[in-house]
Amino acid sequence: MSLIWKNRITVSYFGEAHDPVIGVNIDGLPEGEHISAEEIVKFLSRTAPKSISAIDKKILPSPRIMSGIRNNRTTGAPLCAVIQNSTVDTSYNSDTMQNVNIQRGLADYTGALRYRGYSDVRNSAFNSDIFTIPLCFAGAVCGQILERRGIYTGAHIAFLHNIKDNPFDPVNISRDAIISVRSKDFPVISDRKGWLMVEDMAKANEVGERLGGIVECASVNVPAGVGSPIFDGLENNIAQLIFGIPTASGLEFGAGFSAAKMLGSQYNDAFYTNDRGYSVTKTNCHGGVINGISSGMPVTLKAAFRPPSDDLSAPCFVPKAVPCVESAVNIALLSKMIDYPNFC
Repeated sequence: MSLIWKNRITVSYFGEAHDPVIGVNIDGLPEGEHISAEEIVKFLSRTAPKSISAIDKKILPSPRIMSGIRNNRTTGAPLCAVIQNSTVDTSYNSDTMQNVNIQRGLADYTGALRYRGYSDVRNSAFNSDIFTIPLCFAGAVCGQILERRGIYTGAHIAFLHNIKDNPFDPVNISRDAIISVRSKDFPVISDRKGWLMVEDMAKANEVGERLGGIVECASVNVPAGVGSPIFDGLENNIAQLIFGIPTASGLEFGAGFSAAKMLGSQYNDAFYTNDRGYSVTKTNCHGGVINGISSGMPVTLKAAFRPPSDDLSAPCFVPKAVPCVESAVNIALLSKMIDYPNFC
């Protein structure tokens, strides 16, 4: 069982879904970086949007930083945060181990097989959405370090069930556009579409149904030359973290699967020199990454999330997935950029 993502930065979780505390260790962060605890809490609050509080009554845990930060600056030691768990379940007994409720969630069945009946089956201990909190804590820390270098990442709900939001502009998306959607309680570009999505989730909840959707994410001001080809590409690292998010079921960069329908002349992005002297492309079908290495264009991706099983409390995980996707991108970007010239 792996709760560790290891690259230039290492992120590891500890605990199980119904333990009194869970937590996260982040190793490899550059020393001397200013970290705002208030900004971390603000980021974590996005995992529990007020606009769906009547649908999803999850209580947001608050983290306690144990090491790695002194006087609001990273020390170079591993940053450890402990999170008081609001979902502790004391109903576990020896009979539970032998009575997996397969109908509750598919993860119970596969987990029971993988761990021969000894895994904690109270609520799919390693598939629970409680582990979005350690992920988002790490993503919030990495995001602050990146933003100090002018690199901003933001995401929104592109689709929820059959309702579609306005898309990001893959070529001209700005820092302001990213900050604007991040500041909303319900992360959509079109507020009208957001209202329809909230109504759709409420209707699904009334009849005990579950919904899926797609999250679109973009990072701006990522310099060219970040990443490596083949097995250690920027997309590879992002994908590893994305698929650690509950209910994640698909991922595409840039044009993604639509590229399969294009001609080469349609897909290949033409480079030119802009008025600031930078090499950029007129289109961004490649999603800002070519052969595992950033091109200097916005890094764009879409992550699909299936309807949750009954082991997750909310009828739709997609709103919570938005800061999770941002966090995955922040962690992967910072890990790749630490060795970038003049970064530290």
